[in-house]
Amino acid sequence: MNFADLTLIQDVARHGSFAAVARQRDVDPSSIGRIIAAIEEELGFRLFARTTRRMEVTEAGALYLSRIGPLSEELERAVDECRAMQVEPRGTLRISASVTFGQRFIVPRLSAFREAYPAVSVEGIFSDDTIDLVSERVDLAIRLAPSIDGDYVVSKLMDTRYSVVAAPSYLRQAAPLERPEDLAHHRAILFPYRDYRSRWTFRDADGTVTEQNVEGDLILSPAGAIRDAALAGLGPALLPDWLISDDVDRGTLRTCITGWNVTATTFDTAAWLIYPSRSFLPAKVRAMIEFLRGSMGKGAYRETPHPPKP
Repeated sequence: MNFADLTLIQDVARHGSFAAVARQRDVDPSSIGRIIAAIEEELGFRLFARTTRRMEVTEAGALYLSRIGPLSEELERAVDECRAMQVEPRGTLRISASVTFGQRFIVPRLSAFREAYPAVSVEGIFSDDTIDLVSERVDLAIRLAPSIDGDYVVSKLMDTRYSVVAAPSYLRQAAPLERPEDLAHHRAILFPYRDYRSRWTFRDADGTVTEQNVEGDLILSPAGAIRDAALAGLGPALLPDWLISDDVDRGTLRTCITGWNVTATTFDTAAWLIYPSRSFLPAKVRAMIEFLRGSMGKGAYRETPHPPKP
């Protein structure tokens, strides 16, 4: 039994004739009779009493129709509503990201998103653990990495870059911090991953790569805690552009060692949009993807300038 069977039973009862339903559906009347007979065989009772002259609904058939009528209407409404969701953004959108990215990048944009799409409710799942999109019913995830593996649809939201930054209050009393080797005279604020807390890699305008060992007595997680510590003047930190661009614009953090690109892992990193399937992508997911792309404007990251060649 399926939704089409329920609709057919109701149509036959409404028209009182296989032939009338067949004309409506542009099929042979005998095919309607065969489907009804198969349904009755599956149910174990007759829905219609048929003679050569007339057809009537049986007592069991009338009871059955009275029960499936409301169910059929609910199913039809459910289909209509779900199809509408494919066209008009509505429903609950479950979006996943790391703790700091969610707090610093997504949350500040939710007011504008809610104003643009009032029929969409947002559930933010912010965790530094890798969440399974299917089992957790996540509609859209944003992950920061050089690349993404897995059986998902993946597209780039934006490139990401890193900078060494420190608070003006720290720089006023600290040793100079203008070249990679100057880090040897500073206690950096470090992230617990191995490369982040042991060495940072720099690349100059000529493409020459230099590795610089880093040391520090503060190892913090997540990245938002490192930012807060840097703002408090506790030392220099290696942080992504999307996290500290506003602080740099306001002057509460200053970019150090300008003229080199810098990373702890690889220079080619990005924020990636991930969703389970491209087929029947709900309008609410398309709306959030387009909104996030549009909200960034041009220049999703600040390119580190290179020093002039001597």
